[in-house]
Amino acid sequence: MMDYDKRLEELSLAHQSLLTRRNKSENLGNGIFNRYENPVLTAAHTPLYWRYNLNRESNPFLMERIGINSVFNAGAIKWNNKYLLMARVEASDRKSFFAIAESDNGIDQFKFWEYPVVIPETDLPDTNVYDVRLTAHEDGWVYGLFCTERRDPSASPGDQSAALAQCGIIRSKDLLTWERLADLKTSSQQQRNVVLHPEFVSGKYAFYTRPQDSFIEAGNGGGIAFGLSESIENAEIPEELLIDKKEYHTVYEAKNGQGPAPIKTKYGWLHLAHGVRNTAAGLRYVLYVFMTDLNDLSRVIHKPAGYFIAPEGAERIGDVSNVVFSNGWIADEDGRVFIYYAASDSRIHVATSTIDQLLDYVLHTQEDGLRSAETVQRIHHLIDQNKENERL
Repeated sequence: MMDYDKRLEELSLAHQSLLTRRNKSENLGNGIFNRYENPVLTAAHTPLYWRYNLNRESNPFLMERIGINSVFNAGAIKWNNKYLLMARVEASDRKSFFAIAESDNGIDQFKFWEYPVVIPETDLPDTNVYDVRLTAHEDGWVYGLFCTERRDPSASPGDQSAALAQCGIIRSKDLLTWERLADLKTSSQQQRNVVLHPEFVSGKYAFYTRPQDSFIEAGNGGGIAFGLSESIENAEIPEELLIDKKEYHTVYEAKNGQGPAPIKTKYGWLHLAHGVRNTAAGLRYVLYVFMTDLNDLSRVIHKPAGYFIAPEGAERIGDVSNVVFSNGWIADEDGRVFIYYAASDSRIHVATSTIDQLLDYVLHTQEDGLRSAETVQRIHHLIDQNKENERL
């Protein structure tokens, strides 16, 4: 016969050990950012009382009653001097929901709040919600923009995978209670990876969107777009201007999308985005960085070649392998930047950098020459520079 008390004690000790584990920066790195050895959030971080009925009478074998499959793709914000992640938690039934975890230092010991986030539904209920971006807007609200997914009503009865993705909008003053606003309206058939800019632009709400022809394929609409809305309560973007398009034989040739809201610097707005290309092993997701003009948000002024972060080692293994994705970063007042990225749709990692490092990277890393010969020329030039420095 199973010893109920012993099993509960062992579960509790293992969970507490995970929650109190310290994280350590990896050695050397690339000089742009530092990775950390352990993920900051996993399915195992979710509270035991979310998963287990802790009643000896009704659950004598101490079985897990609600399975949690993964924790990934988190929005991020600094709040009351805590580092908060509003994570996408996927239950074993494949339904995603949002839950907030907090840490004192942003790199380890994240602990979930007692209850998952309650997202009010519209008249057309969401089947699934995921990938929230948090923006502390100058209007005084914290907004969450997320993907709301529903079955495509035009799909045939036998097709149970066709979906419609749109942008849901919520807002809060305390991160505890959320008000649901109307879904964003655009002329695009599908919308994912929509982000709210933190400042008004000409008195309007500014959005980064990703026009998309179908649920999976970007089609002709691929790229990061920019648009304005008169209202946030009934947000509607009459025109989407493509500012960062897909490009042949690059890390973002299949599709790309804005990550979190951009960070304002004296040189321009820093953007973190994801790029996707197809391979024989399936889609590969990486992160890249670019900068837009301070006064003209639709104008990209710097864009380093290639990827910024790509999956490495164990990060490449998971439910959807060979993927990194970010929809949350935090810039501290001291210039330190915490970049939260999900690995293979399974867990959340952190990398740290600084505003100075990111600016150096964006301003002084050459752009993609779009030809092999251009890459070789850049390497030759760097070799010659280093040889010249050796003689000084």
